[in-house]
Amino acid sequence: MSHLSETLAAYQARDPAARSKLEVFLLYPGVHATVYHRAAHFCYCHNMKFLARTISQWSRFWTGIEIHPGAKIGRRLVIDHGMGIVIGETAEVGDDCLIYHGVTLGGTGKDQGKRHPTIGNNVLLSTGSKVLGPFKVGDGARIAANAVVLKEIPENATAVGVPARVVRIAGEKTDFVGDVDQVSVTDPVQKELEALNSRLTWLENYIDRKHKEEEDRKENQHEAV
Repeated sequence: MSHLSETLAAYQARDPAARSKLEVFLLYPGVHATVYHRAAHFCYCHNMKFLARTISQWSRFWTGIEIHPGAKIGRRLVIDHGMGIVIGETAEVGDDCLIYHGVTLGGTGKDQGKRHPTIGNNVLLSTGSKVLGPFKVGDGARIAANAVVLKEIPENATAVGVPARVVRIAGEKTDFVGDVDQVSVTDPVQKELEALNSRLTWLENYIDRKHKEEEDRKENQHEAV
């Protein structure tokens, strides 16, 4: 019960819409998914694999959150909204993490044994982010919405983009090559239009110049006659 109580308190602390522990317990699918997972994981660890998968699939049906019974989930996990979350068999999630809907902790299909990521403590996984592979996301890291993480992320880092790049560590901008600016990113269509416009301007100037040269040539011929 201590696990459940501190989980409900974590939801209240992180979600301004959570009005009471009773409301969170009865109506929040993230809480239900966590409770089901603890039962499924117990069965998985005691070699009751079929029962474990039965519980996890039942949880998936009711919550829209798929957590493999083999995954290791830490304390005070908060799953906000939750629909579409997938957490693989060898994934590990630390304490005090916050996961939004559409997140995948998956594999790449190239690894054996440990195939899924290890998420440190107090990590934020934003909406739609994908963390794929058997590496670690360090404590206190922040993964931006829709980022695709394919390699290890340091502690207290912020990663954005596809593939994800670290743009901040402990609030300070990094000097990594290829940092992604999500605000002022170049529009490829606009860039192509600007190139075409520049080419058109050059052609117009070229035609005007040739036309003037032809007129000057004709005028010189007329004067010579």
